[in-house]
Amino acid sequence: MRDHGWVADLAGEGPETVAQIVLFHSAYGLRPAVRAAAERLRAAGHTVHTPDLFDGRTFESVEEAQEFQEELGGRDELLRRAVTAAAPVSEGGLVYAGFSLGGAVAQNLALADEKARGLLLLHGTSDLREDAATEIPVQLHIAEPDPFEPEDWLNAWYLRMRRAGAEVEVHRYRGAGHLFTDPELPDYDEEAAERAWAASLDFLAELDG
Repeated sequence: MRDHGWVADLAGEGPETVAQIVLFHSAYGLRPAVRAAAERLRAAGHTVHTPDLFDGRTFESVEEAQEFQEELGGRDELLRRAVTAAAPVSEGGLVYAGFSLGGAVAQNLALADEKARGLLLLHGTSDLREDAATEIPVQLHIAEPDPFEPEDWLNAWYLRMRRAGAEVEVHRYRGAGHLFTDPELPDYDEEAAERAWAASLDFLAELDG
């Protein structure tokens, strides 16, 4: 069953579910690569929800996406939509995940959710409040270098996340493009993408070990 608009897509739920994951798309919108990623995770036994925060819109450039986000109301509106989408399925404890911008959204929700079970970040992070506190496992997959996630920023992010109490694991992919898991983008790197997904599936399996 698919809910309309930006409410969570509940497809994939079933008796063999291992973890419940909410997977947020990047600034390009809910592209085929996001749906394919969800199917990959479902094949491993997980329930995956893929909220559409952009009302069905997808974009070919970061500039177009940023303009649309401003029209929506910016970061606060995106977070409001994300919270609304995740709330109906969060009672049992979610693993929050996301691509780039979606990773930033996922991080914000995970650190605010006392029942969160884990945080899987692909290509993106977000800043942390000084008083942030969490004990969830965190795994980050990031290009090296990444123009959207500079080295100084990543070092500071890692230290702040550890200070908040999180268990943090960082995987770097030298020479890959920013969104290297999306086959339809110039950033795509097949080897890096397969390594990232293998590590991600191991991470998710350990959450239930």
